[in-house]
Amino acid sequence: MQLNQLNTQNFEKKFFIMKKLLLSTLMAGALALGANAQNDYNKWSLEVNGGFNKPMAPLTAGYLSPSLNIGHADLGVRYMFNEKFGAKLDYGFGSFSESDGNSPSFSTNYWRLNLQGVANLGRIMNFESFSRRVNLLGHFGAGIGQVNPQENLNAGFNDNVYNFIAGFTGQVKLSERVALNADISTILNGRQTTSFDGASNINPSTMPNPSTNNGYYGTNGTWWTGTLGLSFYLGKQSTHADWYIAADKYATKEELANQIGEIKDMLKDSDGDGVPDYLDKEPNTPAGARVDSHGRTLDSDGDGIPDHLDKCPFAPGPASNDGCPVEEVKEVDYFKKAINEGYVNVYFAFDSAKPLAYSSSSVGYVSNFLKRNPGVKLEIKGYADELGPEDYNMKLSERRAKSVYDQLIASGIDASRISYKGYGEDTSVDKKSADARQLARRTSFEVK
Repeated sequence: MQLNQLNTQNFEKKFFIMKKLLLSTLMAGALALGANAQNDYNKWSLEVNGGFNKPMAPLTAGYLSPSLNIGHADLGVRYMFNEKFGAKLDYGFGSFSESDGNSPSFSTNYWRLNLQGVANLGRIMNFESFSRRVNLLGHFGAGIGQVNPQENLNAGFNDNVYNFIAGFTGQVKLSERVALNADISTILNGRQTTSFDGASNINPSTMPNPSTNNGYYGTNGTWWTGTLGLSFYLGKQSTHADWYIAADKYATKEELANQIGEIKDMLKDSDGDGVPDYLDKEPNTPAGARVDSHGRTLDSDGDGIPDHLDKCPFAPGPASNDGCPVEEVKEVDYFKKAINEGYVNVYFAFDSAKPLAYSSSSVGYVSNFLKRNPGVKLEIKGYADELGPEDYNMKLSERRAKSVYDQLIASGIDASRISYKGYGEDTSVDKKSADARQLARRTSFEVK
């Protein structure tokens, strides 16, 4: 009786301190964050969950509990300070019971009240890169509770405890107002004096110095819960902080107008070679000239005659012979050389499988070469830059190769002479450089 009175007095003191802590924490958080509150997403949610519990220790020898005992429920209110961190206050309650047929009978009620910090792990780890309907929350906190056996030696005894709780909550978004939760949590009870089955006391005489020990020692009670439930999102905004992604925020009309104006300026092409001025390193390219991705006039065979003036662009020759060799030369050897040195490529815009205007003439060169050399076969090799998911880039590179393949078939080349394949990301270039990434968005050719 004296132990129960002492336990109750200490519990009332702890409850008063915890109450003050809860109120002061919530008020301080509201005042500190109110001035900086964002209106882009909702912050409040109500949570209702129910499911299983499992008392691990202490249990009296011979007493066992089922692995999945249906008998737990919890209610909570959560507030997110921002899209990554928040806090929640929740109340959990339920009942432990014996493993049917394997243990003597017991029934123990319990409740707990906890203040916890919440981390939106899905936003921290950028889950949005692969899914916007699946999320993960982590939570940790402390609180108070009570273990109340209904049977055996300690039936009717109210064992007041403090506790620590930690767990993970998986989420599936059902709508902008409701999410499905699946939570698993571990709870550690401190100063627990009765076993979960109520059939025995935790004996302080087993401690190193029983003469000075009052029985209140450590977090000696361990149990866990597994629940399913729902989160109901409150507020007038279209989405909740759990699912908010800052990059999705819409720009204002003025911002859009400024961005459009900047894009138009960037896309100016003063010399009409198909390369915007901001990328063009040869701003006065002659009309009709074949250029590379930097707007520089190409001379594929290196004979000093630009391709657009060279009647044999892949076979070097003097200007007096219009760039064609005087002696008979195997054109296929120069074509292979041009490929190996990267002169014949088809370039594409970001996330596009349509050839850019300035490089589409490469398809014509390849088509003419194949027609003049009917015994030659080649492979079309597609590439992408390193932006975006790897599996998406693999499919994009294949679409680019297929686009060039279709153009060659349309020009009259027999399908048996050409093949195509996507090689995914070109990791040989510096992905931090916009110019280098443009070079990676291409198809190349390999003579078989």
